[in-house]
Amino acid sequence: MKIQDSVALVTGANRGIGLAFAQALLARGARKVYAAARDPSTIVLPGVEAIRLDVTKPDEVAAAAARASDVTLLVNNAGIGAQGGFLAPDAEDVARRMLETNFFGVLRTSRAFAPILAANGGGAILNVLSIVSWINGGQLAAYAASKSAAWSLTNALRIELAPQRTQVTALHMAFVDTDLVREIDGAKSSPADVVARALDGAESGADEVIADDRTRQVKQSLSAPYPAYLPQRAA
Repeated sequence: MKIQDSVALVTGANRGIGLAFAQALLARGARKVYAAARDPSTIVLPGVEAIRLDVTKPDEVAAAAARASDVTLLVNNAGIGAQGGFLAPDAEDVARRMLETNFFGVLRTSRAFAPILAANGGGAILNVLSIVSWINGGQLAAYAASKSAAWSLTNALRIELAPQRTQVTALHMAFVDTDLVREIDGAKSSPADVVARALDGAESGADEVIADDRTRQVKQSLSAPYPAYLPQRAA
């Protein structure tokens, strides 16, 4: 997938990682960048085409696909998060909200744009996932579960879309310096650095992009006798 002269649509492009994607795509020579957000008036980046898109609303997804029929790269970035565990009183309601955006939203946009990508030569989908696709410590329990589901979805889409030559890339990373984890302590990558690695990987044809050392360690541990998703034993 080449960024130069591509036509990209980025969901959740008004801030954070989505804004960084839109900026980087313009800088790398994308011919057009659709910057999608629930409220398009919040898109203030020069050079992009703002588009209304709430991924939880099927009618808006269909309208976006009808308007952006020239897309060759879909970046599924829109997501929401909330702190709390599965034993909290509102756990079921929170989990449904996380899944509606972070899983079903990705499913809706991918299904809507798959025929468009096929008509435009195959193109690519880049799904913004997380280190918590593989680990869940309960701090962001429902968010992590939704990202695990989105990882499974991404892996299935990669196989289902292969016959139409659509590349599907998964982006995994630990904490990034955005509003989502503002109140969580710990090392955080910059959105620009994460996006640069993601686009480098997409351009190289990578199935997965691991954006930082912590995420790489967790991924490597999955086949270890005591993987990172299990409670850490006392020394």
